[in-house]
Amino acid sequence: MDTDHTYTVSELNGSIRRLLENRFPFLSVAGEITNLRRPYSGHIYFTLKDDMGQIKAVLFKMQQRYLEQLPADGQAVVCRGRLSVYEPRGDYQLLVDHILFHGTGSLQIAFEQLKKKLAAEGLFEQEAKTSLPALPRHITLITSPQGAAVHDFIRIATRRFPQIRLAIYPVPVQGDGAAQEISAALRHVNSELDTDIIVLCRGGGSLEDLQPFNDEQLARTIYLSSIPVVSAIGHEIDFTIADFVSDLRAPTPSAAAELLLPDTRVLANNIATLHARLSRLMKGQLERTRDKLTLHMQKLGDFSAPLANLLLRVDQQSMVLARAINNLLGTSQQRLSAVHLRLERHNPDTRLQVSGNRLSALQRRLIQAGQQCITIKIQQLQQQHSMLETVSPQATLARGYAIVRKPPKMEVITDSENIEKGERAEILLHRGRLDVKVETCSRDAETKKPLED
Repeated sequence: MDTDHTYTVSELNGSIRRLLENRFPFLSVAGEITNLRRPYSGHIYFTLKDDMGQIKAVLFKMQQRYLEQLPADGQAVVCRGRLSVYEPRGDYQLLVDHILFHGTGSLQIAFEQLKKKLAAEGLFEQEAKTSLPALPRHITLITSPQGAAVHDFIRIATRRFPQIRLAIYPVPVQGDGAAQEISAALRHVNSELDTDIIVLCRGGGSLEDLQPFNDEQLARTIYLSSIPVVSAIGHEIDFTIADFVSDLRAPTPSAAAELLLPDTRVLANNIATLHARLSRLMKGQLERTRDKLTLHMQKLGDFSAPLANLLLRVDQQSMVLARAINNLLGTSQQRLSAVHLRLERHNPDTRLQVSGNRLSALQRRLIQAGQQCITIKIQQLQQQHSMLETVSPQATLARGYAIVRKPPKMEVITDSENIEKGERAEILLHRGRLDVKVETCSRDAETKKPLED
């Protein structure tokens, strides 16, 4: 909004009217009728109020024929219509299209609650709707085949576009279970039939008659349909939940046929007009191009000689270019060879092979060194074994010596003073042992002389 702009009263009222009409294209308002009057024009003017406020309303004469009864003061109603501004007086008012009288209030409340719930979930968003084909090949009507609405649709569709193929999926369109059967039909058409558009079709009726099309499950089935769905239900003033969730809402079944299918006569006229326009444009473009070509040929004159010179220059430049390319290719080949040699030297396979050879040589050297070290250790072990064998008790015993031990502790006797006559002793020889009893003990020094080898 331009805050610096100064509006005239009519400009301001017009802006407010457009703002209200765009913001509230269609709505339902519940309240009580009061101050009802009907002037000579036949229009009905009244005030719709509740405990907290009121709004002016007008019901035009041509809309009154759709009412079940005429409104009166004190009636509790739900008015369905549009907001607008009467610019000469600056009054905003409700332009009523239809009135729901007492007895349908509970259905209307349920309608509004479901509408608000689904709108909050985004089922009515324009971004979720599927675009319709401009020239459909096949249309499936989900409707009652006995209704007048389907015959109106077929009559207008075949008149406007005789090439169209139509299919009718018969379902009940009012009464208990109708909503479930319509939902099942929608799912079946989506999964089994090859069609471009689905049309939900029925004539007008009361709010109770149209109640199957206010079913929540049907609304969600329409939303999930992969095939575009068109709602053609009731009269122009009738609105259902299916209208809001469908990809397109047609005011009536007849209007749906006109919206979905072009008039072949109009198409033929348009094609003829476009063909004539295209012919004129192409003819004009050819004439302008011919004139430009003639002008350029006049300016150029005889260009055979310049063309020959140009061809010679092209040949010369071609040879120069060829030599330059060959030189460049030779230099590039040399550089490529040098790089290839460098790459070969640094090739991981080559380096790996060299490293493998070095590793094999080191492994052989390690094995030889290990074997040599083992041989030396074996020789040293044999020398140590020989030395041990030389000084071992067994070698001493083998030379004729013996070891005397006294039981029970098996103390080694090295002195005759350590044993008495009559005691038993054990003599260990090089091979075997002797159990003896001491008969005499001699402690003479002569006995301590070493034995001769």
